[in-house]
Amino acid sequence: MHEMSIALAVIEQVAEKAPPGATAECVRLRVGELAGVVPDALSFCFDLACAGTPLSGSRLLVEPVTALARCEPCAREWHPGMPPDLCCPGCGSGTDVVLLSGRELEVSAVHWSGDPACAAVPEER
Repeated sequence: MHEMSIALAVIEQVAEKAPPGATAECVRLRVGELAGVVPDALSFCFDLACAGTPLSGSRLLVEPVTALARCEPCAREWHPGMPPDLCCPGCGSGTDVVLLSGRELEVSAVHWSGDPACAAVPEER
């Protein structure tokens, strides 16, 4: 399962930025619906991979990002869904379609120990 390698990469990136002596309370990760990631599997792997790191005991908060496409010829935007339908529902074009969102896989925030913003973060994924 590639979610483990993603979790390890996130942990490595966040640990590199850790202030001296700080531990991460929670990590926010934006995950696009077309990124090919199963959020529950990623959360499970993240919990396992955090052991012995500055992120040990931290929470992973996954923010889903809906896919959005735009047809260049007619400028119509739509949600292509999953699997993605990349034919324009307006003009029928299947070329010159641009994905505006939905492939994200990025750390958007890290809340370090003692950061009151982390306490206000909901328990949802």
